[in-house]
Amino acid sequence: MASLASSACLFLCLLSSPFLSNANTNAKLGFTMDLIHRDSPKSPFYNPSETSFQRTRNSILRSINRVFHFSGHDTSTSSTQTEITSNDGEYLMNVSLGTPPFSFMAIADTGSDLLWTQCKPCDQCYAQDNPLFDPKASSTYKDVSCSSSQCNSLKYDAPCSRFNTCSYTVSYGDKSYTKGNVGTDTLTLGSTNNRPVQLKNLIFGCGHNNNGVFSKKDSGIVGLGGGPLSLISQLGESINGKFSYCFFPPSSENDVTSKINFGTNAAVSGTGAVSTPMVTKEVPTYYHLTLESISVGSKNLKYASPAYGNGKGNIIIDSGTTLTLLPAAFYSELEAAVASSIDAVRKHDPEIDLSLCYSVDTDLKVPDITFHFDGADVKLDVTNSFLRVSHDLVCFAFRGRSDNLAIYGNMAQRNFLVGYDTVSKKVSFKPADCAKL
Repeated sequence: MASLASSACLFLCLLSSPFLSNANTNAKLGFTMDLIHRDSPKSPFYNPSETSFQRTRNSILRSINRVFHFSGHDTSTSSTQTEITSNDGEYLMNVSLGTPPFSFMAIADTGSDLLWTQCKPCDQCYAQDNPLFDPKASSTYKDVSCSSSQCNSLKYDAPCSRFNTCSYTVSYGDKSYTKGNVGTDTLTLGSTNNRPVQLKNLIFGCGHNNNGVFSKKDSGIVGLGGGPLSLISQLGESINGKFSYCFFPPSSENDVTSKINFGTNAAVSGTGAVSTPMVTKEVPTYYHLTLESISVGSKNLKYASPAYGNGKGNIIIDSGTTLTLLPAAFYSELEAAVASSIDAVRKHDPEIDLSLCYSVDTDLKVPDITFHFDGADVKLDVTNSFLRVSHDLVCFAFRGRSDNLAIYGNMAQRNFLVGYDTVSKKVSFKPADCAKL
């Protein structure tokens, strides 16, 4: 794993790298792609035999497991490596790699950096339903050499293979891993206007030895985090460091997909738009915000995390976690305030690891819940804060964490246009009907 000190160096090296010439010299890019929820009929993970309630319950379990993605290290202090989990994210992107283009569906993840996929020859790989990428079949693939500044800046434990090519290793908190060559190739992104965007010489991980808790449906990851190897960082000035997305609630009843926008298409402005500072931490991958308080109706609850105190950057915003997770003590206070404002029969379901549930088969009347970020108030709708897990059971989509980790999940972000500006260091929110964007 690369050290944190080398990560900063790597970022500067990459910006001056000939590998990124397309990102620094092309005209400014503006394009939009479909984001496919893993429970959508368009997803390879879709199981038509499951009910919508089963999919909801599975998303809760994935959300809880995904905490290992962030809790393998202390985000408030310096660390020599980042341990994350291989647990799947919630949204997918159609991408193509190489020349001629080799298409696959990859997990879009704001909690990861490196774009990687399984490659031939695969010495030891997990079973994958789709074909593997063959670098020898691509006329534009290049190995990154051991003597290059790019490889030297990575500072992996074993940066060179016996073929004098740069290698990478990513270890995950659940003991899964991916190992292989660091290469460059053309990445093609399919835009919604049917004009594909080609990105030449993109750095990615060509995995030849991958094992652990991976699904047969997993074909790779597109990292959208803040680290130097993420797609966002590699696109650099060509998108002005900007991207945005609008999450539409997953449904098996229509063909509506969520959207992700880059560059000039990623603006979040106008009536209702609010912005909060993006806080940079020692581990640059994750997007940290500062949460000051949460209001339940007229009651304002001052937020404090034992891990951060009243410091800046006390919550991570993440696209791959369904629930919103909060430190245990603060969550208990929030749950009590919400429960005191709801007139309905509470019910416990041992199969659901959520503590605030109600037995109702109609709409539940709930209080207004507003997140007060530094400089930005985000008022949630009932669909952001409660989810139906069965015909007669509705649960609060928040959960306490004994490790005091805080994550602002994707359910709280649904039907908001959420924009990231990595240059101006801010995250913006604007209420929107994502089905119409």
